[in-house]
Amino acid sequence: MSLFPEDVAASQLQVANPAAWPVAPGWQALVNAFFQSPEGVRLLAYVCQRLAAGAVVFPPQPLCALELTPPESVRLVILGQDPYHGRGQAEGLAFSVGPGVPLPPSLRNIFKELQRDLGLCAPDYPHPGGSLTEWAKAGVLLLNTCLTVEEGQAGSHQGQGWEALTDAVIQHLSQRCERLVFMLWGASAQAKRGLIDDARHLVLTANHPSPLSALRPPTPFLGCNHFSQTQAWFESLGQAPIQFGRMPILNFHRTAAKE
Repeated sequence: MSLFPEDVAASQLQVANPAAWPVAPGWQALVNAFFQSPEGVRLLAYVCQRLAAGAVVFPPQPLCALELTPPESVRLVILGQDPYHGRGQAEGLAFSVGPGVPLPPSLRNIFKELQRDLGLCAPDYPHPGGSLTEWAKAGVLLLNTCLTVEEGQAGSHQGQGWEALTDAVIQHLSQRCERLVFMLWGASAQAKRGLIDDARHLVLTANHPSPLSALRPPTPFLGCNHFSQTQAWFESLGQAPIQFGRMPILNFHRTAAKE
């Protein structure tokens, strides 16, 4: 995918400054506490150093998930690893890509499972594609465990401090909210299971949706039925289902065929 010159800067992180990364008011105290902690101070110093060295860092808004999905609105948490590392892909939401960006393989498998499990396909809000911003606005917290990455270098910012923040987010939701669903896909996400009170919340686990693991035992992602289990959970609580998708199947196949 090619970007116009004016879009290049907008697709990447410009400054290591939390004041430039808005979050919903309900998250602000938790975020402030993190960036004032030793882990947060070290993280900002590291990101600042990498930017000064000329590294291209994504996404432009690392805390986008916490901006679009306030804690009081969360119903479902989908936990990812770190952002996509291709230019123009990462938009600060786990597994989501911006409008017009070809679907990455993991996201394509998520949509395949959505179609198989619920008969739905990629969201159409308002254009077909891979942006999951409407999921985020509907109470789906699309949270990566690490929130920045360098271009072409998957996992390059893991272990630099973001995990302390995202652990705090998971613990906050587990302790202060009732009857949430947590989808933990892959080993990195499942390592966070100990942070979640599974007597209070529904915890669903499966392999990562990457083609490398989506069909592997013991818990293949394709066929995991997590979407229908989530809807059944909310139905059992007398709550409305989550609006996962609206796009006709025919349009989804056309989108996939163009990649």
